[in-house]
Amino acid sequence: MLHWPPLKQIVMYWLPWPKGKIKGPPEAFLTPPTSWSADLATFESLLARFVGQGAQVEWAEHPFFGRMTHRSWGRFCHRHFDHHLRQFGA
Repeated sequence: MLHWPPLKQIVMYWLPWPKGKIKGPPEAFLTPPTSWSADLATFESLLARFVGQGAQVEWAEHPFFGRMTHRSWGRFCHRHFDHHLRQFGA
């Protein structure tokens, strides 16, 4: 884990994300894909739920970055989603 805050910030905010180097946890791939519109509706629903939680929620630790604030989770999600949308040319 990246416990040293300056390194965590550099990785989270500045360095480019490696392509095809980091594998997600197996539990992230339990739901088989459906149609693009159904998957997009699920994504939008989950994103709205995340945004609605606010800063008062105690967030789970990230497996690599450790404890993160609501703001840090938001930044991470933004970079993660942007990474995959670029990957698929969206």
